[in-house]
Amino acid sequence: MADKQPRIDHDHYIPALLLFVANKLGSGASNTYRRQFGVGVTEWRILSLLANEPNCSAQRICEFFDLDKALVSRTLQVLAKSKIVEIDLDTYRKRTIRLTRKGLALHNRIIKVALAREKRLLTGFSQSEIDTLAGFLGRLLIQVSTLNAQDLKSRLDARRASAKSPRKRAVSRPAKKRPFEKLNAARR
Repeated sequence: MADKQPRIDHDHYIPALLLFVANKLGSGASNTYRRQFGVGVTEWRILSLLANEPNCSAQRICEFFDLDKALVSRTLQVLAKSKIVEIDLDTYRKRTIRLTRKGLALHNRIIKVALAREKRLLTGFSQSEIDTLAGFLGRLLIQVSTLNAQDLKSRLDARRASAKSPRKRAVSRPAKKRPFEKLNAARR
């Protein structure tokens, strides 16, 4: 008898296909950038944003790339130690990050490789197809944000509902008297 359980068709399941492409692109880029420039893909992402948005905050970097704060903080410390970025505290103790000359020079070397990789990746696609793909991916990014917000709301609603529902009380059993309690009871 045929199994009627639903199964993922990995050739047509868009979340899996996007993840596979992203993982393969990320690991390939990281290997290339590490070998040629001594930085990984996370460092490159930060450099690319700082080239476009000088003096941005660590929070902005986290939000832009949806990266973990601890990962961004560690990466920024490594980049600062290597004198690729400078981290300043403003009067409100907010950190601002900018590329140093060395960091800008590194960015300018890596971007040539990054754009060449993109060109090779898109070989065989017409400009119209590339524009359509970019449009679809942009729309998917918006949809993912909406989807994740809906999932978060559902989780919060479920937590609130479970907090409001009456809980079963545990059956109370008489506590065993500890030795010192027996002694005190005997003295009374």
